[in-house]
Amino acid sequence: MASLHLRNSTEKRDLDEKGGFDAVGTISESVVESTDGDEALRLVGKERTAQFSEEYNKKLRRKLDLIIPPLCAAVYFTQFLDKTSLNYASIMGFPITGQKYNLVSLAFYLGFLVWEFPTVYISQKLRIAKYLGANIIVWGIILMCHAAASSFGAFFALRFLLGMCESCVAPILILIISMFYKKDEQATRISWFYVMNGLTQVFGGFVAYGISFDDGHLLAPYKIIYILLGGLAILVGICVVLWLPDSPIHARVLTKEERIAALERVRDDQGGTENKKIKKDQVIEALTDIRTWLIALTTLMTSIPNGGLSNFSNLIIKSFGYTSKQTLILSTPGGVVASMTTLLCAWYSDRKNERMIPIVFCLIPTIVGSAMLIGLNNSGNKGALLFASYLIGTFGSSLSSVYAYNASNTSGHTKKNTINAVTLVMFSLGNVIGTEIFQPKDAPAYIPGKIAIMVLLTVQLFISFLLRWINIQFNVKKKARLEEEKAKRGWTDEDVQKERERHAFLDLTDKQNIFFVYTA
Repeated sequence: MASLHLRNSTEKRDLDEKGGFDAVGTISESVVESTDGDEALRLVGKERTAQFSEEYNKKLRRKLDLIIPPLCAAVYFTQFLDKTSLNYASIMGFPITGQKYNLVSLAFYLGFLVWEFPTVYISQKLRIAKYLGANIIVWGIILMCHAAASSFGAFFALRFLLGMCESCVAPILILIISMFYKKDEQATRISWFYVMNGLTQVFGGFVAYGISFDDGHLLAPYKIIYILLGGLAILVGICVVLWLPDSPIHARVLTKEERIAALERVRDDQGGTENKKIKKDQVIEALTDIRTWLIALTTLMTSIPNGGLSNFSNLIIKSFGYTSKQTLILSTPGGVVASMTTLLCAWYSDRKNERMIPIVFCLIPTIVGSAMLIGLNNSGNKGALLFASYLIGTFGSSLSSVYAYNASNTSGHTKKNTINAVTLVMFSLGNVIGTEIFQPKDAPAYIPGKIAIMVLLTVQLFISFLLRWINIQFNVKKKARLEEEKAKRGWTDEDVQKERERHAFLDLTDKQNIFFVYTA
């Protein structure tokens, strides 16, 4: 039977130059060598050779659920606490204030921005879970060093290094989830670690509240925060190194049979697993795909508010007329709201096979909350203002949906890494900008910052609908092209399924693979 694979990289380049790829990247008939494919080919081959019952697969998924999401959640729990530690320190005697405080806030995202692409491509060459664990241990040490710093320069440098170390987290976690879980399971599993953003707000608020009663005789309260969180990060990093699997191929927690089953479970999704070779053509495809830049814009639109609120939300609540201790407690319900939004949107996302609509759902309450904060400013209605401050936290789950979108809608290991890197670069850039939309001169109401949040997220609504429409159109074109191939080659439905299975682990991109289906 004729095949759609490529013989080698030279033929692939020749076909590209001769117009061998159409709008959806269909490839003319040829055969690819297995050395160009994923590492999974060494374990399962191009064609499905083992069948596993639904009951076996469910049992395997439960086993994976007991290992991967909890460790990913621990990483994200630690990362978000460490990243937002400055927010708690800001009202616990932190020595840097005013514009210098803004710059210290910004330093984290500068480090994130500078190191995002290098760290993603370094991780592709290494065992990704081990690389992640090493970074966590290093940033735990860096965080503890904050307790010894006293000058603006020292805090700026430490926050910069912290950002560099933490920049690898989201891309690696997205990759791991996409390797072990099917498309209709990914949004939920991503939400299980992303929900830590909200839960850490609750946990951190109560811990900071307890520490705030310390008289600072031995250590300033903010120093205790840094030492505790740094120690926690080191512990989590060690656990990740020991137990988080790098991929189904290298998962020591699974038997060989379970590793094969884990790969066969995701074969039909055409997402692939890991490939150590960095492929230039996949980088180019990622950077010339219109959806990459719409996702980048989506991330930027939602990260600017995040950069402001993650560092200034406590100051905003305090401006309603509460004390520092009251503020620490009153900030915690916002974390509960954010967590519930994340879980509900992810549930809807997988159940309805949607990625963009959940973003719309989580943006609307934030837009309403921002409008309330602006309209009720100086009203003295502390209850309504506090309720509005809780509403504005719902937008945070949009990034969880973006992560799920990238996991479900990108194939080709290098392309995945590139798009994840672009996403996180925009995340860091947006957060850099976000720290500057809340200017000291606008304190305590920060009206310009609140207006910026409302406008940015309103624009984001339209971007979400555009991305959804593009993916639907791509699927229509792919379906039509597949029907043409069936007619031309005389394929039966069984033949199509065999070809789909053969394509699964060849490290083809979503545009090159005619069998890849996008999630709206």
